[in-house]
Amino acid sequence: MKEIRALMKKIYPKNRNYLRFRRFYSTYLIIYFMLFGGYIAFGNNKETQNTQKMKKLEIGSDVPIFTLKDQFGNDFNIESVIGKKNLVIFFYPKDDSPGCTKQACSFRDNFSVFDKEDAIIIGINPQSPKTHLAFAKKYRLKYLLLSDSEKRVQRFFGVKGDLFGLFPGRVTFIIDKKGKVVHRFKSQLKPEKHISEALRILKGLE
Repeated sequence: MKEIRALMKKIYPKNRNYLRFRRFYSTYLIIYFMLFGGYIAFGNNKETQNTQKMKKLEIGSDVPIFTLKDQFGNDFNIESVIGKKNLVIFFYPKDDSPGCTKQACSFRDNFSVFDKEDAIIIGINPQSPKTHLAFAKKYRLKYLLLSDSEKRVQRFFGVKGDLFGLFPGRVTFIIDKKGKVVHRFKSQLKPEKHISEALRILKGLE
């Protein structure tokens, strides 16, 4: 509190070091609030416009067609598996973060269960194939991790960020063998719930 009062009023008017300190931080705060105000007025508005342009992928919609690099640097085309397998496509914020590691490892631990349901697991976020490969090796992940560096596929699926876009979205989609979206589940704070929810839906498919 003393430091705040020192910024708000001249409590040491004859102390030159204090006056220099006060001028510096006052200028710093003014610039900070100007930049923050500019972001709210213009940057956040741009983000809102981009979000509004996102078309939410409805249940019953065809899965968007896309090609992305996997963790090995190879092109993966979604058309190569449509009609052959059920798909579990999960968008997650960041490799090796606590929540994402829990989610990724839970998918790994249930890999054989998903295999019995004739389902392929696919993780997607904007990070590079190199980062994905390190993440996959560290936790022995056997499924695909795709690099959506321009967030193009994220927009195709209508995946929005949380808390005004500050946190990337965590959303899982279930696609049947006809290439139709049959379920969408979103939860930022319950990463492992995505696995049980995906299995629940897959077990109900014909």
